[in-house]
Amino acid sequence: MSLSKHILRLLGWKAVSSIDAEDKCVVCVAPHTSNADLFIGKLAYRSLGIDAGFLMKKEWFRPPLGWFFRHIGGVPVDRSRHTSVTDQMAEAFQTHKVFRLAITPEGTRKPNPDWKLGFYYIALKAGVPIHLAYIDYRTHTAGVGMRLIPTGDAEADMQIIKNFYKDKTGRHPANFVV
Repeated sequence: MSLSKHILRLLGWKAVSSIDAEDKCVVCVAPHTSNADLFIGKLAYRSLGIDAGFLMKKEWFRPPLGWFFRHIGGVPVDRSRHTSVTDQMAEAFQTHKVFRLAITPEGTRKPNPDWKLGFYYIALKAGVPIHLAYIDYRTHTAGVGMRLIPTGDAEADMQIIKNFYKDKTGRHPANFVV
């Protein structure tokens, strides 16, 4: 048993996946209502034998925390570059053989019915699938439950994505709105 799986079990959680891991994908992760979600999500994903990076402002990558965030998969975003984050991440998909990028669509741990679409447009521009991952505090299960190829019809695709998350419960349930 992997160390991640062991720690997850000790915390009372289990990791499951109903789809195969792919070398390149955007991982949409919800609900995101607590800072603990990062650690539960990382443990779950690693216990499934896969890993994903996550976006973070480049300023967090200075010493002493920079090493830690890089080590656990942080991907620095340089907002001073004259390209969009979508372009920067689409470029990263083109330059890496294996690249999985986890993004929380709510953009905040507070209630937000207007999910950000950056994860969607990154996947669309990079030509990679979206894996719908979840952290469900009601069942103490974290995993990956669905694969979606973005069609370019963001409104229709987002309806499918939000429907997937309707039965998931965040650590702070009042803060998760689909």
